[in-house]
Amino acid sequence: MLDVRRILLFAEVARRGSVTATARALNYTPSAVSQQVSRLETEAGQPLLDRHARGVTLTDAGRALADRGERIARELKAAESELADFAGLRAGTLRIGTFPTVGASLLPPAVIAFRDTHPDVRLTVRSARIAGLWSMLESREIEMSLMWDYDWCRIDREDVDITPLLDDPPALLVGDRHPLATRTDATLADLAGDSWITRADRHPVAEALVRGCRAVGFEPQIAYEAHDYQEAQAMVAAGLGVALAPTLALEGIRPGVSVLPLRPPAPVRRILLVRMADHALTPAAGAFLGSLRESAAARRTDAMDAGGRAVVPDPRTGS
Repeated sequence: MLDVRRILLFAEVARRGSVTATARALNYTPSAVSQQVSRLETEAGQPLLDRHARGVTLTDAGRALADRGERIARELKAAESELADFAGLRAGTLRIGTFPTVGASLLPPAVIAFRDTHPDVRLTVRSARIAGLWSMLESREIEMSLMWDYDWCRIDREDVDITPLLDDPPALLVGDRHPLATRTDATLADLAGDSWITRADRHPVAEALVRGCRAVGFEPQIAYEAHDYQEAQAMVAAGLGVALAPTLALEGIRPGVSVLPLRPPAPVRRILLVRMADHALTPAAGAFLGSLRESAAARRTDAMDAGGRAVVPDPRTGS
């Protein structure tokens, strides 16, 4: 195998026309350059230079190898330039995963900030349920993904790296005619006698509702199983029952629905960024993580009042 560094040195000799000139330009001794060229000739199995009193001339093999050396030098410079572009976020692709409620709340400000700062990085986002996100992470279809967990189902895998972003407390949805609609907050126990709108298909929020209600001493009576939060809101507005929803799922509140922050005890989910531990954090991924952290910090600030209590914006007043 030919030594690439010796080939590059030999190409420099060919370009400058002498061992001495090459040694002077590269801050080597002439004997060091001559020694490396001799080793390259041994590797090549034939002479590459004709040495004479006035300098050196290339053999046919030497000219061919010097041409190859020039191409190698150009390719190495191109590779360095490409790597610098990736490191400087002037090129590349970032593939991330998300789930619907975060995709409609926490994620958009992070996307806007990242694209404004790094417009040359191609950002793609895949939305799925948790099982689908795990599949894409493990197959490397995405580099990292937004996920969630609760106290009773923590993500506990040694092969992943987890960055907590923020806690997403639940809120209560009641109709505008409900007796508690004018309250500033409530507990699950306050609604023990109500019918409930929950999520269908064994959705995690359905389990959160059951666990939360049982923790304060009652079993929720289910009146409707909805397939999304807009459908749940419609049934709440119609007066069929009350509902529990994560705060991040409440970006758009329909008329006829009041949102009440839920006082503890309440099942709070964590919003996380997850990547496989053996997948190094690229410069683009690191920058996007920074954007997500800023978005999460803004959410935390907006969600606390002067007394440090959780608040939910009123969709009718914007405050």
